[in-house]
Amino acid sequence: MGGNSHSPCASCKLLRRRCAKDCIFAPYFPSHDPQKFAIVHKVFGASNVSKIIQELPVQQRTDAVSSLVYEAYARVKDPVYGCVGAISYLQNQVSELQMQLAVAQAEILYIQMQHHDDDEPVTQIPEMGMVLDHNFPSSSNVIHHDSLSRESVFGYDVVS
Repeated sequence: MGGNSHSPCASCKLLRRRCAKDCIFAPYFPSHDPQKFAIVHKVFGASNVSKIIQELPVQQRTDAVSSLVYEAYARVKDPVYGCVGAISYLQNQVSELQMQLAVAQAEILYIQMQHHDDDEPVTQIPEMGMVLDHNFPSSSNVIHHDSLSRESVFGYDVVS
């Protein structure tokens, strides 16, 4: 860059243009990390990214660029669902682990009840939010309430 010691940002390098001192991309896409802008440019386009950044207050721009980079990587990995696919996968894991935890808690309670010589069966366990069938320990007899139900993510059903 002629007598200028200012190194072009990753955006200007990729787009092969002169990087002005007030370049909108320079603070968020440094020259030492060209892949970061390349992936965002591939998915969203430089013009769209520029518009997004310019429309936001300065204090929100760094977070917005981080989100764009994350979504761009997710879109390259999963072009159809992007971040929603990752969110669905993680919510499915959380749901499965919650069900495993509930079953383990119910089994612990069942074992504790066997050690007490109570003739009266317990039917409601309010702190666990579930009802036990008296023929337990079959985990299929545990009825889970809303806190353990599967939810949809952005209109997509979470499927195991």
